[in-house]
Amino acid sequence: MGRSLGRRFRWFWAAYAVSAFGTWLAFDAFALIAILALDAGPAEVSVLAAAGLAVGAVVAVPLGPWVEFRRKRPVMIAMDLIRFAALMSVPAAYLLGRLSFAQLLVVAVVVGAADIAFTAASGACLKALVRSGDLLVANGRFEATTWTATALGPPLGTAAIGLVGPVVSVAANAVSFLLSAAGIRAIGGREPRPARTAAPSRPGPGDLLEGWRYILASPALRPLFFNTVLVGGLIMAASPLLAVLMLGELGFAPWQYGLAFGLPCVGGLIGSRLARPLLARFGRHKVMLTAGTLRACWSLGLAFVGPGPTGLLLVIAIELGLITCMGVFNPVFATYRLELLPSDRVVRTLSAWSITGKATIAAMTGAWGLLAGLTSPRTAIAIAGLLLLATSLLLPRHDRTPQLKNADQAPPERETLA
Repeated sequence: MGRSLGRRFRWFWAAYAVSAFGTWLAFDAFALIAILALDAGPAEVSVLAAAGLAVGAVVAVPLGPWVEFRRKRPVMIAMDLIRFAALMSVPAAYLLGRLSFAQLLVVAVVVGAADIAFTAASGACLKALVRSGDLLVANGRFEATTWTATALGPPLGTAAIGLVGPVVSVAANAVSFLLSAAGIRAIGGREPRPARTAAPSRPGPGDLLEGWRYILASPALRPLFFNTVLVGGLIMAASPLLAVLMLGELGFAPWQYGLAFGLPCVGGLIGSRLARPLLARFGRHKVMLTAGTLRACWSLGLAFVGPGPTGLLLVIAIELGLITCMGVFNPVFATYRLELLPSDRVVRTLSAWSITGKATIAAMTGAWGLLAGLTSPRTAIAIAGLLLLATSLLLPRHDRTPQLKNADQAPPERETLA
């Protein structure tokens, strides 16, 4: 049996699971609503995808310092409630015949900013709930949950849209955030207010940049920061182009496209289960270097996908290899990052990381759309694959983990029970 991390972690995990399933159930829902309900064209759909990420990231910049010195669970509950209210406005407006593209754009920005604040606060919450030695187990469970939701959510969501209408998956996602807030509330116990160190009462320009300064000053975090941001950006930039290639030029049916990306998610479950034994046998640095390098080696093959069953099997095989490697790398990396972060910098650093990642995805998605227009989707996918191969050069070749020198750098004590 797996290791028990306690009742409070189980509530946290349950809250994460229900919101993850809701999010993946509504995967690409805004794009489908824009196309099916608002007759939006390709340019508007691209703007919706990119602007929501980019503007949401900018809005989230001051949230890091604001969240850092507040209790994390009330912040997480507030972000869940904000996402619930924003998302529920979409089916409400649709039923009243008042839904507009501008409303979808505003909701995308609000949800994007709340996502970043919630994710950063949840990292600090996890570090306080779970002993340092159990962080890898906890992150492995989150990773397995993510890939399970990724495998099941989109097919169920698209089926629901076909049966009930374009806004049903958005309503289900909104309810998932309400249930997540209830789960976080059920964690119980008294969460101590973080100490304020030398931080001013109001975030200043220096506080807004503190997360990036800490990352760039750390020889252990800096290469991983550039690597993970670029890998995520390049993978996501090629994703819509692959959809255009498969559903357009190659003539795959939508269900085949869904199968090609749903079935390989079993690799995420396999990878997350392998992470801990691999870590025990080979050590953290070797696992991160090997899995991080291998995850960059698969995407180039997508440029050679052809029509028919052979092409479909090739996509499934490539995605399976990529996702399995990510399933190993992600929980080891997430644990390592949390272990390196002092307790008074967790939120600002994770916020900076998330903001940079989302802004990079938005910028690269737009750039690769232009590149595909100038060349072809297949050529743009190939260029993204070649650049992904180069990202492995950013992974640290030697273990640069600093030695803990004082109590402030040590992992924080667990929260006290009421």
